[in-house]
Amino acid sequence: MLTLNNVTSGYDATDVLHGVSITARPGELTVILGANGSGKTTLFKTISGLLPVRDGSIDYDGRSLHRARPNAIVKAGIAHCPEGRHLFGKMSVEKNLRLGSYPHRNSSRTDEIFGEVLDLFPVLKEKAKQPAGSLSGGQQQMVAIGRALMSDPSLLILDEPSMGLAPLVVEQVLASVAQINVNGIAVLLSEQNAKASLAIAHRGYVLAEGRIVLADDASQLLDNSEVQSAYLGL
Repeated sequence: MLTLNNVTSGYDATDVLHGVSITARPGELTVILGANGSGKTTLFKTISGLLPVRDGSIDYDGRSLHRARPNAIVKAGIAHCPEGRHLFGKMSVEKNLRLGSYPHRNSSRTDEIFGEVLDLFPVLKEKAKQPAGSLSGGQQQMVAIGRALMSDPSLLILDEPSMGLAPLVVEQVLASVAQINVNGIAVLLSEQNAKASLAIAHRGYVLAEGRIVLADDASQLLDNSEVQSAYLGL
């Protein structure tokens, strides 16, 4: 279980997160909702060790991540798929995927996970040898998610995986995210598509100006008309 308790974090001299407390339970899909600039990306970078915790604590499965380096956090079982994909466009799809396998590079598990990723995203099988940059936006997002899965995580952090994608492709990507969760991997998802993400989530948090302003079961957030109009833009 991932637990953040009163976490403050930010950039240079500016705090972006102010006393944030959230929990992502094993086997569940937890969604973080909020407008641009609310602090979602900062939150995920802090969990992943890319930004320091200025105050508060982060624990995963009983282990403190307070000063852990990003590579140690990956080895602890947390994989982060950042906003923007960040693929190596001239490298093949397969090579991009296998870059994510470094925690167990010398293990037979690498090929096993590679097969699981291709089963999850069948379109990548036929494109495995093609440059990642030649793929459509949705297919590139699949590669980015697959690369994160190659580290064999128990918790997958996804930052705005549907950003910039056509509505039909958004449905496909979110269906894949739901399947990843069904397969036993906990997911912490950041999404501006509130309705679609709450429909596949177990629990949700609403982040505004670096603070948690709402927390409830996803079904309760989705059905609450006041919550929808005030925070979710529905």
